[in-house]
Amino acid sequence: MAVGTLTAFGQRNVEEIRREFLDTDSRVVLVASHRAVHHYFPENSLPAVREAIRLGIDIVEIDVKVSKDGVPFLMHDRTMDRTTTGKGDPEEFTFIELQKLRLVANGKETNEKIPALQDVLNLAKGHIMIDLDLKTDRLDAIMAVVKKTGTQNIAFFFDSDYEALAEVEQADADYMLMPRAYSEAMADSAIIRFGPEVVHIDSKFYTPEVTRLIKGNKARIWINALGEPDQKLRSGKVEEALSDLLRFGANIVQTDEPELLLDALKKAGRH
Repeated sequence: MAVGTLTAFGQRNVEEIRREFLDTDSRVVLVASHRAVHHYFPENSLPAVREAIRLGIDIVEIDVKVSKDGVPFLMHDRTMDRTTTGKGDPEEFTFIELQKLRLVANGKETNEKIPALQDVLNLAKGHIMIDLDLKTDRLDAIMAVVKKTGTQNIAFFFDSDYEALAEVEQADADYMLMPRAYSEAMADSAIIRFGPEVVHIDSKFYTPEVTRLIKGNKARIWINALGEPDQKLRSGKVEEALSDLLRFGANIVQTDEPELLLDALKKAGRH
């Protein structure tokens, strides 16, 4: 499908998205685009974020590292071999050195550069919320950019390392957090420790008890469609995919198929 044939559902005001994000009683299921919209654009790139905004997606998940000279930028992997024309650990390079590289998508070089977090946050303002997946322990630089861009109201910090999240919380109690939990007990611990806005769970302990625990503590429930549910969306098994994802009350879904999921939720009256 050509880019021009994609369905645009209309840009949303980020304040409306934020209200829904903080309303744990809402029936609206929010859509989070994994590494932004990377079917037609490089993952973790400015065009991929721009496409998420165009489609009316609620949240973009981006992966954040910090360059040798302290500039936060977007990249998922430990090395830059897969997603750029360079090789090695990107955090060992200055940002100017990183800017000489080009992003790779589907094995092909593009004209896109590695984006600075500051540029992504400025692009997002007024349009979309941002899930900051922390891929570094150099958190001060990331928090400084969030404050500089005035995006504390739309950006939230995600990690399975609770000490990292504690560092963020200690820096500013108003920062929004999403701890990763790997069991009901861990979800309970995360809630007690942080009182977070959202808790990331997975299918192996996705139960009514867990969702009652999280919603009872005024947090949203994030679950991934990555893998089998996304494949069901691609193959047209939409009702089955939604049943898998929503059966116990999850109300934020991260997907590699944001357009398909958003369309399905709208038709089901859940967005």
